[in-house]
Amino acid sequence: MRPLALLLLVLLAACAPPPRPAAPPPAARQARAPERPLETDEYTLYELLAPDSASFHILYEVTAIEPGATVFFNPIRKGSVASGESIRDRATSRPLPFEQVSGEEARRSGLPKGDLDTDYIRIHLPHPVPPDGGVRLLIEKTYKDPKSYLREGTDRIVFTRTLGIRRNAIVLPAGYEVIGCNVPAQILAQPDGRIRVSLMHTGPEALPVTIKARRLAQ
Repeated sequence: MRPLALLLLVLLAACAPPPRPAAPPPAARQARAPERPLETDEYTLYELLAPDSASFHILYEVTAIEPGATVFFNPIRKGSVASGESIRDRATSRPLPFEQVSGEEARRSGLPKGDLDTDYIRIHLPHPVPPDGGVRLLIEKTYKDPKSYLREGTDRIVFTRTLGIRRNAIVLPAGYEVIGCNVPAQILAQPDGRIRVSLMHTGPEALPVTIKARRLAQ
C-alpha cells in the first residue's frame, strides 16, 4: 500500500465516531418506563343540596384508559357517606353494573395500589379498554359530609374541600350568592337562577377550595 493511502486510512480511523452502545434489552427499557395513568379528562360537578342536609350531589365524568382493563375503581372519599350511586357508559347512556368493595378487595380485583383504608366503587366496563382509546364514564352519587358542607350562622353556608380533579364546578342552592372564594373562579348564573362557581387548576398538588355564600334577602 502506498504511504499516502496508508496515512489517509489512519486519519479516517482516528476521526471516526465511537461505536454506539448496545440498546438495553426490552425488559430493562420497560422497567424504567413511567407508569401509565388509569384515567384522564376528569370533570366534577358538585350541586349543593339544602344547607341543613350537609349533602351534595356529584356528577363525575372520567375516561378509563388502562389498556385491557375490564373494571374501573372510583374511591369513596374518607369522611363522606355515599348514596344514590349510578354509573353510565357515556357512549351509549346505558347503566353499568357496579358494587362497593373494600380497599383489600380492590387490590385483589384489579387495583394493586388501592388504599386499604378506602372503600371503592368497582365498575364493570362495557368492554375492555382499547390500547389507544378509552371508556368514558358518568358516575353519579350523593355525599353527606358535614365537614365539607356546613351552615355558618343563620343565612350563610360554607363549602370547603380539597379537590384533586383539575376541572370542577360547584352549584349553590337556589337563593344563595357567593361572598367569598379563595381561588380564581368563574361565577355565572345558570338558566334556573342558581349560581355556578367553575374553577380549574394545573398545579401538581390537590387544591384546597373554600367557597362562602349567603342567602339572598327575600
